[in-house]
Amino acid sequence: MPNYLIKNTTIVNEGRRFIGDVLIKDGRIEKIASSIDANFAVEEIDGTGQFLLPGAIDDQVHFREPGLTHKANIYTEAKAAVAGGTTSFMEMPNTNPPVFTQELLEDKYQIAAANALANYSFFMGTSQDNVEEILKTNAKKNEVCGVKIFMGSSTGNLLVDNPIVLERIFEGSELLIATHCEEEAIIKKNKANLEARKTILEPSDHPIIRDVDACFESSFKAIQLAKKFDTRLHILHISTAKELQLFSNLKPLAEKRITAEVCVHHLHFTADDYAAKGNLIKCNPAIKSAENRTALWEGLLNDQLDIIATDHAPHTWAEKQEDYVHAHAGLPLVQHGMMLMLKYVHEGKLSMEKMVEKMSHAVATCFQIKERGFIREGYHADLVLVKALPYTVTKENILYKCGWSPFEGTEFPYSIQSTFVNGHLVYHQGQFNEAQKGSRMQFTRS
Repeated sequence: MPNYLIKNTTIVNEGRRFIGDVLIKDGRIEKIASSIDANFAVEEIDGTGQFLLPGAIDDQVHFREPGLTHKANIYTEAKAAVAGGTTSFMEMPNTNPPVFTQELLEDKYQIAAANALANYSFFMGTSQDNVEEILKTNAKKNEVCGVKIFMGSSTGNLLVDNPIVLERIFEGSELLIATHCEEEAIIKKNKANLEARKTILEPSDHPIIRDVDACFESSFKAIQLAKKFDTRLHILHISTAKELQLFSNLKPLAEKRITAEVCVHHLHFTADDYAAKGNLIKCNPAIKSAENRTALWEGLLNDQLDIIATDHAPHTWAEKQEDYVHAHAGLPLVQHGMMLMLKYVHEGKLSMEKMVEKMSHAVATCFQIKERGFIREGYHADLVLVKALPYTVTKENILYKCGWSPFEGTEFPYSIQSTFVNGHLVYHQGQFNEAQKGSRMQFTRS
């Protein structure tokens, strides 16, 4: 594998930016300095006018393999990820079959080892009747990112709403528990009330059915369980202003036992966009009113919300064209999440330093990922070069297997120029080098 010397680039890392060089040797960051002359063979990359960032770590993606590969697979979606500046991902268990056993969990690691161009980890899945299998994951706490609980409806039998089962999982898990929080009883009641008044439900009804209270009550319940058992809890895709009162910014992230994330689509779209986008932006939890989006931005910037993720969830175009009730929920986002956030950097909504913190540093800290997420000497060289060069999303450059994006036709002000995964230049100016696959992430939990 070649070694690299990135010259004269603007390094954005740990709250500061400076112009300098980065030397990559044997897959790791060998040296960071204002100027470096390598004493061994390197391929030199001119970083003038470009920003060097740690690769994004996306803690919530759905790559659909095994069993749902008509929508996506680990190869195609990881390829899209690295083209979008994401060098590591954590993938969810709602595949077919769901990841309810240790054997099925390890099967996914084997698929990724053979196919993923990005680094990877996988969540252990939960159901009402696999608690013993879940708790076996404790033995792998430095090799598995966490346990995922759907406390709102999902595909198959992934919904866990039995309070006895929830208590056993929260009490027994030594790993981080990540939750999808929506209260099923509230959702069903809201839907029944709407159906009593309307003949046909529409996409704009989605945030009425899956409303603010459904999210808040479920998140509150998860937090009460976590506090009762001192469980390490991470609540995924916060979408409401009301939920923000549940999260604190009084402690440094590394000391928090309860953390939360926001996803790029909840920071970008509002309920007003259903008129133009319809089912294309149908997702769970629902995209809600503009007031909620405003609050999410405030919560992100004041550190009540710790992480930015995508919740990349591809479905086929045909699955999205069904009527509202039957259209599948989820958006393909992993290729464009960083570019979307760079748009807001360009507009002055957040600093590039803050974006890097929320998409890289904070994810590594939150999940205790070993030697990734920062530009530090000795760390794995998971790096991205970005440039203020406009990039328009077209049908031809969408890499998702599903072949569509809610951003088709959008021009982003920045483009991803190069992506390194473990020091391997996997993506460079639109071209891929697939000679090396990503690695299984490791964690430093005691």
